[in-house]
Amino acid sequence: MNNARPPRQALRTLPAQKRIALIAHDGKKEELLEWAERWQETLRQHQLTGTGTTAARLTNQLGLTVEGLMSGPLGGDQQIGARIAEQKLDVLVFFWDPFAPQPHDPDVKALLRLAALWNVPVACNAASADFLLSSPYLSESYAMSIPDANAWASART
Repeated sequence: MNNARPPRQALRTLPAQKRIALIAHDGKKEELLEWAERWQETLRQHQLTGTGTTAARLTNQLGLTVEGLMSGPLGGDQQIGARIAEQKLDVLVFFWDPFAPQPHDPDVKALLRLAALWNVPVACNAASADFLLSSPYLSESYAMSIPDANAWASART
């Protein structure tokens, strides 16, 4: 079969305690820190991960427990993408800078593609992140559709 889309969807239930990735390009790190400070009590209730400097600053400046991965340009974006594909990440907060060229733009595009493919909620600025974190679904289980990887593999053979 030469179909570009998975033939079926599967269900995935997100747990009440979400696994949230926090990422910010250099020009957006201060904005993410200000946002995270407003939401730190909510963020403390979830498992946090982040790339490079962003994770370190969230930990050092706000006292949040954030698992630090590699810097984005050194592979951190791809590490986050792998967690999405493995269904080990539930929410992506990525304050990206639309005005600054990034040396790792292909990695950023791949990360956002995976988030869209796997139906991961994404916030790319403070307003969308506010909406995500204020949602009642943030602290309760949530059933959602994802690609059926088994059906996809069967359709490709």
